[in-house]
Amino acid sequence: MTGTDARRDVAGQGVREAAAGAPAVWSRDFALFFVARAVARLGDTMLPVALAAGLLEHGYGAGAVGLAMASTAAAFAGLVVFGGVIADRFSTRRLMIGADLVRLGTQSLAAGLFFTGHVVLWQICAIGVVNGVAGAVFQPGVASTVPRLATDIQGANGAIRIAESAAQLAGPAVAGVLVGLASPGGVFAAHAATYALSALCLLLLRLRPLPVAARAAAGSALRAFRTDLVDGWREFRSRAWLWGVIAVWCLYMIAVWGPTVPLVATEVVRHHGPGAYGLVNSALGAGTVVGGLLALRLRPRRMLRAGALSLFAFFGFPATVGAGLGVPAMAAGAAVAGAGMSFWGVMWATTVQTQVPADVLNRIHAYDVAGSLAMMPVGQALAGPAAESLGAGHVLLTSAAVSLAVAALLLAIPPIRDLTRADARASAAA
Repeated sequence: MTGTDARRDVAGQGVREAAAGAPAVWSRDFALFFVARAVARLGDTMLPVALAAGLLEHGYGAGAVGLAMASTAAAFAGLVVFGGVIADRFSTRRLMIGADLVRLGTQSLAAGLFFTGHVVLWQICAIGVVNGVAGAVFQPGVASTVPRLATDIQGANGAIRIAESAAQLAGPAVAGVLVGLASPGGVFAAHAATYALSALCLLLLRLRPLPVAARAAAGSALRAFRTDLVDGWREFRSRAWLWGVIAVWCLYMIAVWGPTVPLVATEVVRHHGPGAYGLVNSALGAGTVVGGLLALRLRPRRMLRAGALSLFAFFGFPATVGAGLGVPAMAAGAAVAGAGMSFWGVMWATTVQTQVPADVLNRIHAYDVAGSLAMMPVGQALAGPAAESLGAGHVLLTSAAVSLAVAALLLAIPPIRDLTRADARASAAA
């Protein structure tokens, strides 16, 4: 047995001890976490509407809206790895509550600026940076919280995926109503309220403490921080299935997801109007709910293989728009794509949470998030020039073809294709 295998066995035992007596999925504590994740996603999907409507109303253009959004994304992507180290050394629940309270304050401040009409772009961007830092501290703790709340980790991830997908469907519609009835400031106030509710749910949460073996080692602050960062990278690099997926996902973000999102929006709105784009987007969200429901029922022995197979379904989203098909065909393609992406998301999250030792799980999740998001802005930035040179339809059809190649590549890598789910290995050993 290698040192890594031994650590995995010890950490896995620690997680089992921490979750001893926990219900398969539903309990008072999981319900609180479920609500916290749902309302947080609801607020996050309201924010783009609020920023766009508010900044445009005060004389700023689309570039300012993009800059405001990018300020949050850049701070998050740049600091989430360090947030993972912090989460492995301190109470994740307290860190998440603190991050929610910070964002409650920043979004309340933004609401005040829009209500009073004192809207300055650099101030909105500064608020976005603070939100990104808070998100970088919050997000790593999500991965390690789920295994401490339920023994059926796949079922728990599926339930959370359904809640987040439903919230994502409702968020833009709620934001649109609030903008119409009140003002963009009302959307920011509602967004702040979602962080308050999330913090309250997390405050009421009772998490079982991790065993001593699953806690970060002590030491002087700076040295221990650096050691934890290096250890997290070593653990990440030692798992071929983990860094293999992230490497492939970088290609996916550059050539598939990055170009698809902005080009689908522009093409559908240009040729069919904003109402059609709303329908296609709703179909995508509805598909993600279906994918979450499928992930609740299907229990494949090789989860990443099953997830990679589901990714073939994404082909229909860019392909139907790139081929210039009608709105019903595009909505159908979006729904199928959403189901495939959602099923993959549950398989991937569950694999990481069950295969990685508890003492480095937050750091590994942070590397996962950073690696997954790093190339998305590159793909979005290249989408415009590529569309001008080749035509948006051709770029979308190319993205569709690459999506098939990415799914095939995941299946062609043995450590990814052949990885057996952790509970299946445990049963075989017993």
